[in-house]
Amino acid sequence: MNSRALLVNVVVVIIVLVLGGAAIYYYNQTSNYIKTDNAQVTGQGVSITAPAAGKLTTWNGSVGKYYNSGDVVGSVTSGGTRVDITFPVNSTIVQQTAVPNSFVSPGTSLARAFNLNNLWVTANIEETKLDKIKVGQTVDVYVDAFPDTSLTGKIDQIGLATSSTFSLFPTTNSNANYTKVTQVIPIVVTIEGYKGLGLVPGMNATVRIHI
Repeated sequence: MNSRALLVNVVVVIIVLVLGGAAIYYYNQTSNYIKTDNAQVTGQGVSITAPAAGKLTTWNGSVGKYYNSGDVVGSVTSGGTRVDITFPVNSTIVQQTAVPNSFVSPGTSLARAFNLNNLWVTANIEETKLDKIKVGQTVDVYVDAFPDTSLTGKIDQIGLATSSTFSLFPTTNSNANYTKVTQVIPIVVTIEGYKGLGLVPGMNATVRIHI
């Protein structure tokens, strides 16, 4: 066998090994995991609103500042009576629109807060894969903002309706031109520690569910 034929055989063997390895990897990924990048970090948002009509006499809110449940963040003076504005739950202000000394009406939004110590991931899973999803399954979480770090989570909740059910323009089958579209079901994944990462609501993520 000349050197050229030997080289061709070596190349063929390498190609076969690479293709075989790729096939094994693909099989492993599809048979052991369900993966989607249709996921986001989220949490329980809290709206801080004016409790009464009047003048926003005081406001000590600050973006990034943490407040305990019951902490007073400001006050509204209404008809000579001062009404305190308190935090309903432990949370951190992430956005505020309050203008001190402005006049507000009941329910006026003054700030938006999240408990940044209790965030989770909401992922949308195709309905055709839902039969493989169960509460308690282990989930690998990859947040786009931190590509070199993987987090571990668990499926905590499985949605009872498709995401499109709550759309302002839900799909309907009202004519003969209807095209079936695969729907997605939201699931909630709790994260077992953030490993010091600065996660914030709205960050994009990818999840890999162990099945």
